[in-house]
Amino acid sequence: MSSESHSELDCFRQLHNAPEIFELIQQHSGSEFQLQKQLRETYSQDLVRAALTLSELRIRGRAKFSKADQMWFDRKSLEQATPELVSQHKAARFSGTVYDFCCGMGGDLIALAKHARVTGVDQEPVLCQFAQWNSEVYGVADSVSVLNSRLEEIRDREGRLHIDPDRRPHSGGKVIRIEDYLPGLDTLLELIEQFQGGAIKLSPASNFAGKFPGTEAELISLNGECKEATIWFGDLAGDQEYRATAISKTGEVDSIAGHPMDAFVDITAPGAYVYDPDPAVVRSGLLDVAADQYGVSRLDPEEEYLTSAEAVESPFFRRFRILDELPNNDRDLKKYFRSADFGQLEIKCRRIPVSIETLRRKLSLKGEAAGVLIIARLQGKSRALICERESFNRPH
Repeated sequence: MSSESHSELDCFRQLHNAPEIFELIQQHSGSEFQLQKQLRETYSQDLVRAALTLSELRIRGRAKFSKADQMWFDRKSLEQATPELVSQHKAARFSGTVYDFCCGMGGDLIALAKHARVTGVDQEPVLCQFAQWNSEVYGVADSVSVLNSRLEEIRDREGRLHIDPDRRPHSGGKVIRIEDYLPGLDTLLELIEQFQGGAIKLSPASNFAGKFPGTEAELISLNGECKEATIWFGDLAGDQEYRATAISKTGEVDSIAGHPMDAFVDITAPGAYVYDPDPAVVRSGLLDVAADQYGVSRLDPEEEYLTSAEAVESPFFRRFRILDELPNNDRDLKKYFRSADFGQLEIKCRRIPVSIETLRRKLSLKGEAAGVLIIARLQGKSRALICERESFNRPH
């Protein structure tokens, strides 16, 4: 362990033994300068800085974790952590004994420990300590062991594997190519052969297609945002090559599986409704499969927006009722919105390059209604669809 890591770990351990500092931070109502001055009368400068940073991160962490207010992370580990609802969905496939390589602060580790006996492995000592403490926060510490080690030093290959390769291995920011991950593609392919089964967490923007033969690629979205591509291998892989899973903010899960070549839907003119597909469906290549299942058609071969004459309910599509269709030019749009009763306008586009804020400034919005302007290619022509958003009512 480097002297820097040892110093950082020592600081967090002191902080862990001084939980009252967080109560003082929560109770303080003055300025941050006054708060720092008050805290430094009792605690060291490093401890105060770490406590204030962690308090800020715990607030941000609420978007990912139900117990964020008690958890331990730094900026990078929180940013890279899997959201709790996504971790819980993945963990449900696991059982027995599991290694969680590159476990970080323990987001996936916690979920896995509710289904299996898990050993978390990370080469960063501070993250190992975070993972241990976080497993205690969630009451799963009895099912967790944490090793501060390089994964190459772990010779045991019994059971199953979950691995979250580092997508920021260098200081230059995120990398997209799996070959640039740490560990990279060659090591990941070796691990697939060595373990009984498991999952590899990848960025949904990565070049995963065709890189892992004989596996299942699951694209997972949470509340309409694609969060990860999970490569399932061995005895945890499903019988379909691709899967799109949509998880709502309240935890409902819907999945569709197949192959992009399984279906081809018709290209038609807009009906009464237009649909914006979930990004997991688009990224998985299952757009036509989903469209065929729900009986909707496409607007253009190169456009992801879908359409139908009758309203269709689907967790994979956001539905909009079409009010008008216009040419996509400034003159027609300005004229239309001068007399329309819109005070709020959401502007959406996928394939047509549009400066949304520039366009919004050109339009007169003096009414009260909430509208949606979708700029899309319709059978080769750029058009503007004026719509209103409709809610998806999940069947009980």
